[in-house]
Amino acid sequence: MKILGIIPARYASTRFPGKPLALINKKPMIRHVYERAVKAKSLTEVYVATDDKRIEDAVISFGGKVIMTSDKNRSGTDRCMEAYEKLEKQGKSFDVVINIQGDEPFIDPSQIDLLVSLFSDPEVKIGTLIRKIGDNSD
Repeated sequence: MKILGIIPARYASTRFPGKPLALINKKPMIRHVYERAVKAKSLTEVYVATDDKRIEDAVISFGGKVIMTSDKNRSGTDRCMEAYEKLEKQGKSFDVVINIQGDEPFIDPSQIDLLVSLFSDPEVKIGTLIRKIGDNSD
């Protein structure tokens, strides 16, 4: 099975403009997410999908794959769909697309693999990671 990981990232957030480029230990957040995503054993390819040249330049600078999308997308899911369609037009095909949140710099690659494992069942069409909250401190 060919699995595509897409990390939607936009600069123009109303709550935190430029969040994907915010530095964490001297690296932009988007780099942390990308580097963790490519460690997932189940992903065939990983792309950052963005509408912003600054994010595109940052991803290229660390050797990541990036695809430019419209600034008209209303959600990260819409951005993922546009990126997938562009990759399809380039002759790439995938069985499953995983939307990896661009603001999860500490995501564990095994969590991505766990999510992908759901799709070994042909009846599964959509999945999401969840964590049961056990007590109020969570």
